[in-house]
Amino acid sequence: MSKNALSIFNQLRPVSVGFDNIFDHFERMFEGDFFETPTVNYPPYNIVKTGNNKYDIELALAGFNKKDVSIEYADNLLTIKSVKKEQAEQKDSEGNVLHKGISQRYFSKSFTISEDTEVKGAELKDGLLKISLERIIPESKKARTIEIN
Repeated sequence: MSKNALSIFNQLRPVSVGFDNIFDHFERMFEGDFFETPTVNYPPYNIVKTGNNKYDIELALAGFNKKDVSIEYADNLLTIKSVKKEQAEQKDSEGNVLHKGISQRYFSKSFTISEDTEVKGAELKDGLLKISLERIIPESKKARTIEIN
């Protein structure tokens, strides 16, 4: 599968201009065990289009607060992960925990963001982390009419 996919990218390179970084990204995806590793479904998430060029990534993070989550954005990779904290001790019968059946799951989830998309902000409310994104289209890339002389 890898060799076949790479040959497709190599065939497209001569007929495209300025897409080298996209082809490089796809080639990295096909290298190694990328498609063989099992996908982790935690935490569940939605990607919602909220406007013409606006998107939200929503992650269900019940039981987490702002201090429990870290969001990093570098090299077009948005990474959301839980922050490890020290384990609480088991407590006694005066309103303290006798049995801990709800575990604090640790996670790391990454999303590849296009170069023309900006991360506008993040909000954690009622167990739902919402990260707002906006695609910024420069004037040079917007559709325009060319006048014929």
